[in-house]
Amino acid sequence: MNSINNIWHSYKSIISFSLMGFILLFVGFNQSWTLVLGIINLSLISAIMALGVNIQWGYAGLFNVGIMGFAALGGVSVVLISQQPVLEAVNAGGLKMFFALLTGAATILLGVLLNRRNVNKWIVGVVVILGYLITRNLFSEASSLIEDINPGLEGYMGGFGLPVGFSWIVGGLAAAGAAWWIGKITLSLRSDYLAIATLGISEIIIYVVKNEDWFVRGVKNVAGLPRPVPYEIAMQNSDWLRGIVTWFNRADLELLSQSDRLTQLTELMKPASVVFVKLCYSSIFLAVLIALIVLSNLALNSPWGRKVRAIRDNEEAANAMGKNVVKQHLLIFILGSAIVGIAGAMLVTQDGLFTPGSYRPMRYTFLIWVMVIVGGSGNNFGAILGGFAVWFLWIEAAPIALFLINLFTAGLADTHSLKIHLIESVPYFRYLMMGMGLLLIMRYRPKGILPEKIEIK
Repeated sequence: MNSINNIWHSYKSIISFSLMGFILLFVGFNQSWTLVLGIINLSLISAIMALGVNIQWGYAGLFNVGIMGFAALGGVSVVLISQQPVLEAVNAGGLKMFFALLTGAATILLGVLLNRRNVNKWIVGVVVILGYLITRNLFSEASSLIEDINPGLEGYMGGFGLPVGFSWIVGGLAAAGAAWWIGKITLSLRSDYLAIATLGISEIIIYVVKNEDWFVRGVKNVAGLPRPVPYEIAMQNSDWLRGIVTWFNRADLELLSQSDRLTQLTELMKPASVVFVKLCYSSIFLAVLIALIVLSNLALNSPWGRKVRAIRDNEEAANAMGKNVVKQHLLIFILGSAIVGIAGAMLVTQDGLFTPGSYRPMRYTFLIWVMVIVGGSGNNFGAILGGFAVWFLWIEAAPIALFLINLFTAGLADTHSLKIHLIESVPYFRYLMMGMGLLLIMRYRPKGILPEKIEIK
């Protein structure tokens, strides 16, 4: 029976991913390959983020609503690690900022130590207040000095100028460190309180990133971030890519004169260079996703994975058997958050732009959770499929809605009020389609398209 279930499960996965692939090919042939590759790259990043959430929810039942906070930490890591340092800003206020942060950390540590030693509360309060005032004075002076350095283009200290790939690792570690700190505080709470706490802490992280200009420029954004793939301009001057483009379009080019052929080839090189760069990103993102899915599946099928799922299914029984439930939940919370942090770093790297204003927890957290629910909670491949399906629908909702409106209102004049109203409402159809899709899945496939595989002994 178990082998039959495994075979059927494999067939469903193959059919589902094949159908998704055919849909993407259809869009590529009928719209543009640049659009399709853009969807694929964002879907790969979304799938990695959904994988991290699935590890937390599907493995351990942890309801994390602070996804955007961990993704923002990954994005911050790209700026701090890979961006070149702004030496003038560092020289102006870097040392003072270092001492301000050091003083603040020392104040917190000293306050905790004095409190643990049962020192008089008034003395502890005086120490903390004095430390805060000193820290605040140093911090305000240092941040003003840094932000006054060419504020239109810089106004921050920059980063360390290290390879951008290293920033993805740092992004994962930063998210893991934040998850450890958050988990130590919140994982003893009930699931509903955990959700509220993670959402609140996520908002705090994003608020700090948006408002501390000396750190990563706040809402002024950081542009021109390094990338692990070639630039489009460089590829347009590449001889080997020019040769490939010439070979693919040889039939049309041979009909043109020499001057027209060069002009046409120059125009063809522009979309070809974009497609090549996006393919490079796709290859890197796919390699990361494959590595993470292999490692997560190995962990899931190990004795540790079975223990974690047993804790998820019955915490009381696991506690009675001597299992440290909080410790295992903390480990799962750290692992899932680290993967979200890596995905956040990848997203900023692809864009080449860090925009704190784009981190909207209530919007994109909902999307990631829909990916996990639609794909199949507890199934890593389901989370990946959900990432592709939901992001595809999110991007293509407007074209699909416009096609359906034109189809069903073909008999109406273009000036008809109903037709005009529907066309003007096209941007809002993505929310309608997302809601309808989620309702259909919850009604007819409540465990998702690819539900968790249950082993029958």
